[in-house]
Amino acid sequence: MAGNKSRILYLVKLFSEETDEDHSLTLNEINDRLEAAGLSAVTRKTLYEDFEQLREYGLEVQSERRGRSSCYFLADRAFELPELKLLVDSVQASRFITERKSRQLIRKLEGLASRHQARELHRQVLITGRVKSMNESIYYNVDKLHAAINQNSQIQFQYFQWDVNKNMVLRHDGALYTVSPWALILDNENYYLVGFEGGRIKHYRVDKMLRIKATGVPREGGEHYHEQDYGSKSVFGMFGGDVVPVTLEAEAWMAGILIDRFGNDLPMIQTEDEKIEVRVNVAVSPQFFGWLVSLGDGIRLTGPKPVVAAMRRLLTDISSHYD
Repeated sequence: MAGNKSRILYLVKLFSEETDEDHSLTLNEINDRLEAAGLSAVTRKTLYEDFEQLREYGLEVQSERRGRSSCYFLADRAFELPELKLLVDSVQASRFITERKSRQLIRKLEGLASRHQARELHRQVLITGRVKSMNESIYYNVDKLHAAINQNSQIQFQYFQWDVNKNMVLRHDGALYTVSPWALILDNENYYLVGFEGGRIKHYRVDKMLRIKATGVPREGGEHYHEQDYGSKSVFGMFGGDVVPVTLEAEAWMAGILIDRFGNDLPMIQTEDEKIEVRVNVAVSPQFFGWLVSLGDGIRLTGPKPVVAAMRRLLTDISSHYD
């Protein structure tokens, strides 16, 4: 009986690692592998019974003809090869996952395919200007933060920044931040914590957080966190800014750009001079103003007056650096 269990376990490993739709094994080849692994060869009838047990277990062992022989392979896996390629590409391209952690994750993904398919997962994704994170703790920080949110607990952590020598320098001389975590946001390929601290909502780069610890004290500031603000396309970066209604006037050909940014349900009004006018809620910040500037003179912020004045001040301050 012990030999039967060992053989079944080995067959699971054999089919998972050595076979797929393009690579199969004959009964003789399977017996040769069993003997090479220190197990006894068995009759065809026994192998047929083993295959049926594997099918009952959930492994889809199928057969095909190769000349005069029947060949067997694992036909169905948790992930198809195109799905694994997509995951590998995403891990390689991800900015917040370090090089070391990327290699570890990709090796684990390769374990979900046969060794033949795993060769196809050795892919080089070329991303122009991609810089990988230097802080591997982000991988575990995300898990700790999700746990604190689910437990309705405040957290404490230290926060750092990089100096010119690429050294971590603790902010506030290493003093602990005490924050009520409300959400994790993936924005511009960086993870941010949305938290309540000091009477207002703030954002923290997760890869710059150290020694995160849940305090067990219930969170505060829930009335200040509005999930819909982050689920929309009105937030430009994670640098604060109140969400207010603004009016934009743009050339008609820019309708597609505005729809891409704010969604298909964006109301548009055609003006007398054949332009379009839209009114949207946005988080007013330097990132919002930068987005407007990047679109050139085909679009103009027309209201409200305080927001227009803020943009004018920003443009004046920037232009002064080039006098």
